[in-house]
Amino acid sequence: MNELQDFNYINSLYEIYKDLLTKKQILVMDKYFVYNLSLSEIASINKVSRSAILDTIESSKKKLEFYEEKLHLYRHNIKIKDILNSNDIDDKIKEKILGVIYNGIWKFTRKIYPYY
Repeated sequence: MNELQDFNYINSLYEIYKDLLTKKQILVMDKYFVYNLSLSEIASINKVSRSAILDTIESSKKKLEFYEEKLHLYRHNIKIKDILNSNDIDDKIKEKILGVIYNGIWKFTRKIYPYY
């Protein structure tokens, strides 16, 4: 995987498993993935070292990969999207199916870890 593919993969995992991270991890990962801030900018905002931010991002990535290894929600999501795209299905129906899937994932993760 090249750097861009790795970034996109982790970003996708983050979208799925975000609620399973700690509040601190979410704050750092949002700034890094959503707002595209540099490590130095995030460190400055949080008044910590750049290496502390890097450590938080790396531990968050490992956690996201661990969740995917155990739950396979990203892999299943890709399979479902492939099936929906390969068949002649109305776009509104596709949207509803994907909405149910994403809503179900969110509810599922909240049941497992309701305190995050």
